[in-house]
Order: sequence, then structure tokens, then C-alpha cells
Amino acid sequence: MQRLLTAAVLIPVALLAVFRLPGVWFLLCIVALLEIAVLEYVKVGEHWALGGVLKSLLLSVPIVSVLLAGGLLPAELASLDGALWWLALVLITVGSGALAISARAPIEQGAASVGLLAFGNLYFALPAAGLYRLQGFDPWVLVLLLAIVWLGDSGAYYIGKTWGRHKLAPRVSPNKTWEGSIASTATGLLAAAVWSYWRLGEVDGWILLLAGLVSIAAQIGDLVESLLKRGAGVKDSGQILPGHGGMLDRMDALLFAAPVMWLGVELLGASRMLP
Repeated sequence: MQRLLTAAVLIPVALLAVFRLPGVWFLLCIVALLEIAVLEYVKVGEHWALGGVLKSLLLSVPIVSVLLAGGLLPAELASLDGALWWLALVLITVGSGALAISARAPIEQGAASVGLLAFGNLYFALPAAGLYRLQGFDPWVLVLLLAIVWLGDSGAYYIGKTWGRHKLAPRVSPNKTWEGSIASTATGLLAAAVWSYWRLGEVDGWILLLAGLVSIAAQIGDLVESLLKRGAGVKDSGQILPGHGGMLDRMDALLFAAPVMWLGVELLGASRMLP
């Protein structure tokens, strides 16, 4: 019941932000929510590396998110978009290495520190930039992404709980089943079919293909977060959302799904995604 009540509050708030917040404010809102998830990531990562080093993500994730978003540039500087991507990647690699070297931590934590810092920046900044760009492209495309992820998650939860028999990844997440995974993908495809027919007047096969890839990415994102938590011996990343755990628990699927959706929209082009 707590799960449903929390969703009943969060979904209208999320849709209001998608359609009403101007782009810059939308990005700032996303980054603010991700900062909570970053804190939870740091808490989990302390199992392998010094927490003080990992907390630098609270500063670097917003910076990298803005660099990857690119669209914050005025029109006359739009040509610098690609350069900002390279700057972001250089900051991630060089910065992660420099922080790991300068940290006063046991030498055996060095590789874990570099990995957690580099992965953490991309883990949070890529979806932040993707969500920002999708909202700027067309808020309804962002609604499609949220429908695929959220409805797919609900489908996996209830079908898996009721009829799930075959374990999907028992060492990583014992409760997830192939039946739930198939239900998640099927639900995402159905959502995309309804969206495509309603928005475009036809069921576009390429959009269904993109929806399937986004659904798979979302499920991988869920499993990756479970892998991190299980490795650290943690059940939930936090307790901020009743029935859902922490912010990272709620956003784990979206963190992988958003960049895939963004890439797919870029490849398909506006002519296929817009009415």
C-alpha cells in the first residue's frame, strides 16, 4: 500500500515538472534529486573506498551534468557542445585519477576509488543530461520514457510476484524472475504502442524497437544497483521514499533507460518522433 501511495504522489509531481518547468529549472530539479541519490551511492561505495573521496561526486556530478546537457549554451556558442563533452570526459578520467592518488586511503582502495568516481559521474550525469534534452525535444517523449520505465517496473513487480518461477539473476537479485522481466518488456511495448498511435496516428515499429531497448536498459539498471547493494551488504539505498526505499532505489532503472532513450531519439530523428 505504501508503494502505491508514494507513486500516487510522485507521478503527478513528476508530470507537472515535465510540462511546466522551464528547461534550466528542470535540469536543476533533476540534479537536486540526483544529489540525494549520490549521497546514497557514496554510502554504498564506502564498502570499497574512502567515503570522503567519493563525496567529491556531490560537486562533480552537477558540473558534468551541465557540461553534458550542452543546451544551456546560448545559440551563438552552440558549436562548443562537442567540446563540452570532451571536457566532461577529461574531468571524469583525470579528476578521478587525481582524487584517488591524493586521497589518504589504503593503497588497495585505489582502483575501487577510481572506478567508483568515474562510474558515478557517468551514472548520474548522463541521465540528467538525457532527461534535460528529452524535455527540450518534446515533453511527451519524456512521458513515453517514464511510462516505459514505471509501468514496466509495476508489471515486473506484480506479475513476477504472482507468477514468477524462474530466477533472472539469483545471485544479484533473488526476487526477480524471467516472468517479471518479460512482463516488464511487454508492458513497455504496450505503452509505446498506445503512445505512438495516440501521438502519431500509427504504431511505428521503430518506436516499438526503441521501447524494447529502453525496457531492457531499465532492467539492467535495476540489476546493477542491486549488484552494488548486494556487494556492500545493503538492502535499500535509503528510506526517503516509503515503500520504495531510497532515491537511488527509485531512480535506478531510469539512470540506464534515459541515456538509451535519448540516443534512440537522436538516431530516429524529429520526423519520426513528432506529430
